[in-house]
Amino acid sequence: MFPDRLREGYKAFLGDRFPREQSRFEELAATGQKPEVMIVGCCDSRVSPEVIFDARPGELFVVRNVANLVPPYETDGDFHGTSAALEFAVQALRVKHIVVLGHGRCGGIRARVSDDEPLSPGDFIGKWMNLVGPALDTAGPRGEEPIGDYVEKLAMISVAQSIKNLMTFPCVRILAERGKLQLHGAYFDVTTGVLALRDPMTGLFTPVAPEARARVSLMRAEGV
Repeated sequence: MFPDRLREGYKAFLGDRFPREQSRFEELAATGQKPEVMIVGCCDSRVSPEVIFDARPGELFVVRNVANLVPPYETDGDFHGTSAALEFAVQALRVKHIVVLGHGRCGGIRARVSDDEPLSPGDFIGKWMNLVGPALDTAGPRGEEPIGDYVEKLAMISVAQSIKNLMTFPCVRILAERGKLQLHGAYFDVTTGVLALRDPMTGLFTPVAPEARARVSLMRAEGV
């Protein structure tokens, strides 16, 4: 049976948001999508790019996978979902920005470095998470560092590695070098709602709206 939550959610959409956005949907149906931004995000249900960026229909072209990873360019094998979406966004839609959106408390990253049981007994997650290998080399061994801190650090380094992998795609590299395509790293803290952007020169992540962290701290102080 189709989930009741989805059925009721659709009814709410039909009664509220759709009437407000109907002209937008009609325009998109008639002229096609023309998003300027592609988001590479994680499958994690807590990290929805459309919600985080308060996006209207047609504004974001989103591909989501486990741990928001971009694989390096290669043509071996048969199935490359993320690479196919990237190719379509860059060569067909002509997006102007690609954002790799990492996030806190990523289960995929944690599973890659912890001694816990695998996320699943299947054939795919473990192989996919091998893409984190170069980021692990950059991060170095965990040593005595708390695993939570190490996972957050590794997730941010992984964002930088995915940006490097983006540049292995000829269509991305050519446009980026010509200044027609910009690559960005971002990191969303699930607990606080703070979004940080990566400085391509320093590699540091800085909150895009510092007042957000202050507001969260105030709410905690007041017991909200």
